[in-house]
Amino acid sequence: MGGCSSWARPELLLLLLLLGSAWLRVGSAQPTPPGPTHPPGPQLRVRLAGYPRKHNEGRVEVFYNEEWGTICDDDFTLGNAHVLCRHLGFVAATGWAHSAKYGKGVGRIWLDNVNCAGNEKSIGDCKHRGWGNSDCSHEEDAGVVCKDERIPGFKDSNVIETEQSHVEEVRLRPVVSGGRRQLPVTEGIVEVRYKDSWAQICDQGWDSHNSRVVCGMMGFPAEKKVNRNFYKLFTERQQLNYRLHSVSCTGTEVHLSLCSFEFYRGNSSAACSSGMPAVVSCVPGPLFATGNAHKKKQRQQQQQQGQPRIRLKGGARVGEGRVEVLRSSEWGTICDDRWNLQSASVVCRELGFGSAKEALTGARMGQGTGPIHLNEVQCRGTEKSLWDCPSRNITQEDCKHTEDAAVRCNIPYMGYENLIRLSGGRSRFEGRVEVAVGDQPRWGLVCSEGWGTLEAMVACRQLGLGFANHGLQETWYWDASNVTEMVMSGVKCAGHEMSLSHCQHHGASLSCRNTGTRFAAGVICSETASDLLLHAPLVQETAYIEDRPLHMLYCAAEENCLASSARLANWPYGHRRLLRFSSQIHNRGRADFRPKAGRHSWVWHECHRHYHSMDIFTHYDILTPNGTKVAEGHKASFCLEDTECEEDVAKRYECANFGEQGITVGCWDLYRHDIDCQWIDITDVKPGNYILQVVINPNFEVAESDFTNNAMKCNCKYDGHRIWVHSCHIGDALSEEANKRFEQYPGQLNNQIS
Repeated sequence: MGGCSSWARPELLLLLLLLGSAWLRVGSAQPTPPGPTHPPGPQLRVRLAGYPRKHNEGRVEVFYNEEWGTICDDDFTLGNAHVLCRHLGFVAATGWAHSAKYGKGVGRIWLDNVNCAGNEKSIGDCKHRGWGNSDCSHEEDAGVVCKDERIPGFKDSNVIETEQSHVEEVRLRPVVSGGRRQLPVTEGIVEVRYKDSWAQICDQGWDSHNSRVVCGMMGFPAEKKVNRNFYKLFTERQQLNYRLHSVSCTGTEVHLSLCSFEFYRGNSSAACSSGMPAVVSCVPGPLFATGNAHKKKQRQQQQQQGQPRIRLKGGARVGEGRVEVLRSSEWGTICDDRWNLQSASVVCRELGFGSAKEALTGARMGQGTGPIHLNEVQCRGTEKSLWDCPSRNITQEDCKHTEDAAVRCNIPYMGYENLIRLSGGRSRFEGRVEVAVGDQPRWGLVCSEGWGTLEAMVACRQLGLGFANHGLQETWYWDASNVTEMVMSGVKCAGHEMSLSHCQHHGASLSCRNTGTRFAAGVICSETASDLLLHAPLVQETAYIEDRPLHMLYCAAEENCLASSARLANWPYGHRRLLRFSSQIHNRGRADFRPKAGRHSWVWHECHRHYHSMDIFTHYDILTPNGTKVAEGHKASFCLEDTECEEDVAKRYECANFGEQGITVGCWDLYRHDIDCQWIDITDVKPGNYILQVVINPNFEVAESDFTNNAMKCNCKYDGHRIWVHSCHIGDALSEEANKRFEQYPGQLNNQIS
């Protein structure tokens, strides 16, 4: 098969025609004259489309000559699929599909008889018949299946998307003087971007379905009635420029461009003679409600509804995350089979956001734990709750947590990102934090006293840069800005806030011991983060008591792994009673878990012959049912390494020979019950009913996408001789009600666990 260069030589073309070449079959349609085969690489856009599909598979569509089109499956190979998958940001292809497996495309069939060697940068660099020269129908549209692994650093674009033709940008323009200053804008004239300005929509036939779609795009869950008379008076005095009319939405669309409408042609300023511009008023969700009365009303509604039965986990930004649902008092995930924007929008609106911007598949927000409650959820988009949508119950063979569904919701524009910036960093993801404060905003620095991972998390979220990798207390090496004044101190965040101004801080009365730019707070942000989880069943299975002689505990005492009363013991005689168990710590996030300290500062422990890379990696506590601590243990990271990994995941961290330490995504570090300090010293604990609590990364030293799942709790009964450990679970795996029952556990009358 020839490339484009051969088409440029008339004698070869003549020869091919004379030979009656087998592949130059003349179809009924007149072929378009072939264009150049080598368009500039970066300009060629490729996407996956079709249904049903997952984010890493679909019909291949190519954007050429300002038009999307498909590729014919004639002579298609795995080499072609590799080139396309890499172009889309996946490491390779695992297969391809013929005969329009993902549905028939529309428009042009751009390429036919494509033949790639497999190492080309773009499908346009491969041999083919020429752009638009095809004898195929859309029943022969080719598809690809890509390996679900992203090329490192490639922008995450695994979106099951809609075709947003015609109308790209939409806004609400407030006209009430107070509304112009206040964010979010919940009411105003609907305007669409047209050329370099904004144009209006005629409201003839405009109904609540249209308003619902616009509110969803703006980040609001619902619409409400609006006073048209006020706007009629206002718009009569305005020069208007209409762009759209006859808009007709069903209310389930995620974007106005998906509704049917007509463009105005000709003189648009004289259009809409018997109407006025479309005006919409939206109801904000609880996070974005302004005014105390409004917030109070929404709080009352939430209290009446009880605990929510749906939540988002593992997302860096507000309104995004893995979808988790509560069933039978236990939180679980949703399988991504048939997951689409309609179902995702029902989730978003139920949580107080707008419609869904993206429906994500393949655990793109990290893998969940526990049960997978739902599969093949198919919402129409009008449902009040995900629980109202048809779905299939899950069986073990159907799905794994690698298929957990996630969403990115539209949220209202709040302008928080305009009040923060970074300076001096090597990339846009790092630098010294500068914030704007006051009515006449002035830029200044943040005092770094008490500044840590949680505060950095909020700063990175406000900047729109994902998670925090590090919160830095010294930034002398980033002295790049003329801003030198401290304007914020005493910042203490819970970690979920949308802006640093929402965290506790000293306000106007600044107090900062170490002033000067050297001690200004800094951050390093990252699109992804690790997420550590303890394997709760293993703790339950391996817990036992050992009476260990003191002469075998010198090393452990040196590392402070015994209760304080051990200092008063009659060394080396006697023993300590230890509650021992294995702990298996999984990294289910999207980035490797690495110790904060660089290897230059790891501490060598002669006694145990290894390096510690973190001071405290885990806390072990025995609590009374009312939460009083009666015994404690702790675990320095003796050594963080990949003990075992899931299938297809290679180990990367090993402690031997001063190796790198960490836990790879998809791997786990196992601390066996029989190693030093993998215990709680319970010598002084009286018989009774207790709670065993294990907390990983307790000081938030290393950033994770989710800190709420770092604690594990078990019920235990100790009779002075033996211990029974049961009901072990991750701290946020159960409903609030089930957690209360667990903590008010009355105890056992015998050694049988019911």
